[in-house]
Amino acid sequence: MKIIVIGGTGLIGSKLIARLTEHGHEGVAAAPGTGVNTLTGEGLAEVMVGADVVVDVSNSPSFADADVLDFFTRSTGNLLEAEKAAGVGHHVALSIVGTDRLPASGYLRAKVAQEQLVRDGGVPWSIVHATQFYEFTAAIAQAATVGDEVHLSTGYFQPMAADDVVAALGPVTVGEPLGRIQEIGGPAKVRMSDFVAAALTAQGDPRTVVADPGATYFGAVLSGDELVPGPDARLFATTYDEWRAAQSATV
Repeated sequence: MKIIVIGGTGLIGSKLIARLTEHGHEGVAAAPGTGVNTLTGEGLAEVMVGADVVVDVSNSPSFADADVLDFFTRSTGNLLEAEKAAGVGHHVALSIVGTDRLPASGYLRAKVAQEQLVRDGGVPWSIVHATQFYEFTAAIAQAATVGDEVHLSTGYFQPMAADDVVAALGPVTVGEPLGRIQEIGGPAKVRMSDFVAAALTAQGDPRTVVADPGATYFGAVLSGDELVPGPDARLFATTYDEWRAAQSATV
């Protein structure tokens, strides 16, 4: 198969292309750096020639509410039009567990809008909802840091390794369109504040985590399990400690 990966030079995209190539497919990285701009449409028609599947793992460069909504809606609209013109048979979108459960978050509202465009876009589709990645733990902590304290939600989530995200995306990409959402997640449901506190301790980071029920995540207060996958989710076994040990081994 010829598979176009939108955002193919990023964390998930580059790993997905490597996996697809290992399995004998032609994975093509589509990003501004490779001459494909989904916002302007530059390079879209050319890269779609002969494509069987398009996988969108791109992200907005700005997380401001208006910017992220514009990015996901304009980018997705341009993609779907180019796919229909080229006869692409499958659109796969990577999204986030809990998008429809946290309407206070501008970022997640934008993802909901993106998903609706995919459903209505006229191209057979699959949507994969993933939980937060271990790779983003440092960014979560940094965004919540005030002085020497990290103020984090006591709500639950179920983080996972990026390699496991790719392991889930691969079969969906080369399979028949699902026409539904597939949830994926990591091995353990844990409070965000507890998880990040343990991660910082493991890294020797001296910051103190403050467990704050009122702390927001992407602009929304977590009251409980909004970011936790449901009973039909595909769960992966890689723990944070195993992931961290693997990162250390590759340095």
